[in-house]
Amino acid sequence: MPTTRATTKDRTGRSAVRTLLRLWPYVRPVRVRLFTAASVAIVASCVGLVIPLVLKWMVDGPVADRDPRGVWLGALYLLLLGLAEALLFGLRRWLVARPLSRVEAEMRADLYRHLQRLPVAFHDRWASGQLLSRGTTDLMLLRMFLAFPLTFLLVNGVTILVGVVIMLLQDWTLGLVILGPALPVVVTCVIFEKRYAEVARLAQDQVGDLTTVVEESVLGIRIIKGFGRHRSQARALRELSGTLRGTELRKARLLATIWAVIMTLPELSIGAALVVGTVQVASGGLSAGMLVAFLSTALALRWPVESIGFLLAMSQEAATATERYFEVMDAEPETGSTTSRGSVPSRDRGLRLHGVRFRYPDAPPGSPPVLDRIDLHIRPGESMALVGATGSGKTTLTALIPRLHEVTSGRITLDGQDITAMSRQELRALVAVAFEEPTLFSAGVSDNVLMGADDTAGPAELNRALSVAQADFVHALPQGTDTRVGEQGLSLSGGQRQRLALARAVVGRPRFLVLDDPLSALDVHTEAAVEAALRQVLADTTALIVAHRFSTVLLADRVALLSGGRITAVGTHHELLRSNAEYAHLMSGEQEDDER
Repeated sequence: MPTTRATTKDRTGRSAVRTLLRLWPYVRPVRVRLFTAASVAIVASCVGLVIPLVLKWMVDGPVADRDPRGVWLGALYLLLLGLAEALLFGLRRWLVARPLSRVEAEMRADLYRHLQRLPVAFHDRWASGQLLSRGTTDLMLLRMFLAFPLTFLLVNGVTILVGVVIMLLQDWTLGLVILGPALPVVVTCVIFEKRYAEVARLAQDQVGDLTTVVEESVLGIRIIKGFGRHRSQARALRELSGTLRGTELRKARLLATIWAVIMTLPELSIGAALVVGTVQVASGGLSAGMLVAFLSTALALRWPVESIGFLLAMSQEAATATERYFEVMDAEPETGSTTSRGSVPSRDRGLRLHGVRFRYPDAPPGSPPVLDRIDLHIRPGESMALVGATGSGKTTLTALIPRLHEVTSGRITLDGQDITAMSRQELRALVAVAFEEPTLFSAGVSDNVLMGADDTAGPAELNRALSVAQADFVHALPQGTDTRVGEQGLSLSGGQRQRLALARAVVGRPRFLVLDDPLSALDVHTEAAVEAALRQVLADTTALIVAHRFSTVLLADRVALLSGGRITAVGTHHELLRSNAEYAHLMSGEQEDDER
């Protein structure tokens, strides 16, 4: 569950109108077509209000005078008015369809771009399903709101106002009878809006939770099947679905209540107007045509009045969708660079960590830092192995170099330049990373590997990287390097995925290389072949290699021991074996594992 949900206090205190106004930058480029569509819809509704006036003319004229020719002429007028109304509403829909699909596409593209710029710490806090629901369900709700409720809240308001004026001009006493339910309807709408806002937000958050469970179940299907946990996962999904169903039923009950009020009270007022009007016609105070026109106008206003509940509900859902969308868009992205902290002596060439401390942003106050006063210097062209017990902070340290996390204090320099003084694009062009858990995308092998190089890289660079990583198995795949590896690369073995991740790291010939236990999933023979090829790459780069295995340590020129969040020893492998008991203990366990 994300920890960033709006609280109940936040939701009840926010204004739906103020929230929806945040959509204006996206709507502004298409405002002309939207305003034109609204104007067309208003004209169409007003055309519909002309029909009762034609009926009045027919009843008091041709019908009363028994003039068949006049009746046929009146029928022609009604037909033309009906066709004009239908064509105008069709024109309105045509006007809004294309621009609103563009608005939705632009908002989705902006959300995706913003997600790429947000720090890793943000993604650590948010469930992927919550982000996915904001980019799909919420944006669909916003498009529907801009296409229908936004226009018809205005159109129906104008229609009701014009219709009421017409009725009051026709007969003010009957008009007052029709207006009797106005105050109860307004009070009901205000109460409904407040209650529905809370339930709509809750439902949309629950959709995000449900999406998360479905996504995790699909990605983790091998684990679920392997441990026979399909029943427990199905039970968890049923529980979330049941919770969402209960929330949707609450929404339905609120809608049913407001519709009952909005539909019942106007019907009662129309019935009362019919009785009063009939009495007036019988007493000669009102013509039959006027009564027909009045009641026809009142009936024409039924849909604009009855739709209020539906339109308010969609508007509230759109307001909560807007709120959820901008919860992500308001998150602070990674900064491009900061002011340089001054020149650095030439002896600091290579990769250097100066008094680096790191604590996770959401760590409890007062908790010790994960890394504390790290001082480490990897000379140009040197490779250094980083060794430590499980949980000592090795992976966290490697994430600081490409700025996947920001240091809490201290600094990191590459060839004497502070990494915070570089743009992230420049930094990540210098530093390549291969993680212990390789991530591949639903694309071809070549697309996955060449992601680590610039756009000019071609088959020669691809083949070289595959050769270094001993990933020549890809040529035996059905479409060779164009073969799609499937979601998360799960169509490949763990060792194959790891080799492709290593190829991606070396394909761009980076000046600095950060490898997080890159050979852990390889068999002994493949590991030896990869190490032999990797030595040639390491000779031309500055590298930090997280090592858990004895053979990986031997790739490096020197070794750094990380213990308790600090670098406690640095030296060659043989020096540390002789002088450091902790290192000797770690390596003795690894050697025993290798010998087995």
